[in-house]
Amino acid sequence: MSKQSGVEQLDEATLATYLAQHIAGFSGPVKATKFAGGQSNPTFKLQTANATYVLRRQPPGKLLKSAHAVDREYRVIKALENTDVPVAKVYHLCEDVDVIGSMFYVMEFMDGNVYWDSSLPEMADKQTRSTMYQNMVTVMATMHSVNVDEVGLGDYGKPGNYFERQISRWTKQYRLSETHEIPEMDQLISWLETNIPVDDGKVSLVHGDYRMDNLMFAKDSSDIIAVLDWELSTLGHPYADLAYQCMQLRLPDNVGKATGLGDVDRAALGIPSEEEYVAQYCKLVGIDGIENWNFYLAFSFFRLGAIAQGVAKRAVDGNASNKEALQVGKLVQPLAQYALKILK
Repeated sequence: MSKQSGVEQLDEATLATYLAQHIAGFSGPVKATKFAGGQSNPTFKLQTANATYVLRRQPPGKLLKSAHAVDREYRVIKALENTDVPVAKVYHLCEDVDVIGSMFYVMEFMDGNVYWDSSLPEMADKQTRSTMYQNMVTVMATMHSVNVDEVGLGDYGKPGNYFERQISRWTKQYRLSETHEIPEMDQLISWLETNIPVDDGKVSLVHGDYRMDNLMFAKDSSDIIAVLDWELSTLGHPYADLAYQCMQLRLPDNVGKATGLGDVDRAALGIPSEEEYVAQYCKLVGIDGIENWNFYLAFSFFRLGAIAQGVAKRAVDGNASNKEALQVGKLVQPLAQYALKILK
């Protein structure tokens, strides 16, 4: 197996030799197994005789500028290790693409549960689901309350209006990934560009992809033991994370692996309504309410659509991490349509 191996495999012998030189206590041989799921950065379980680790790498091949930033993931997780935000311990970042064919980092393996279905059918009662969602919004508020200067993340994002920058960035990414014209996306981009709220000065660490299946829960409780997948994190506006989470409350259950909750009786399941979820967040961060809420929601649909288009483009180019990537591209138009309904 060559060092330039595909996304499904790693050169285990080369990797073991390298990690033994860079992680204290590491000793080979190592067995690497790719985790199922995920569209962006291929993730592997590394098993040795003495320990288990997790490796996240950039996909091999030509990548869009600033995409698949595993070095940023490593930096933010490392910065949060002594805060109240639950994260895995990281051990090493390798920026030498010659080792396995792309940049990667290694972190501890945490033995918990990840739930792909946001309706949480695995839970036996309403109260457990309610507690899990309460913990979810509490961890989000905790993350948004981190003093970024104190943890060394003061330069983790650019100054200025976050949404203006994000709309510009994701529009450019979308155009670079465009495989065919989608009129609804064009209309949504135009509306967002002309309706950006006045910058209110709020800046926090934002996760960028905060949802149920990017959280790991303890096996024996409703506690969250790790926030996962920090690739899209930056310094930005906290309402972006909140709206992104609430977007999932509006989506139907047929939009990708992380199922939406728009078609289910959430009250019967113990899952909060959008109003309840936002109210919980506002109470935790000490604010009375949120203006321009529809803008933040519409932006979330747009950004997810742009991400989905990027996944589809990688599938066309032959370097997507997930075999289902082409199907993800079919979500772009419906996502834009949902956003336009909100604005109407």
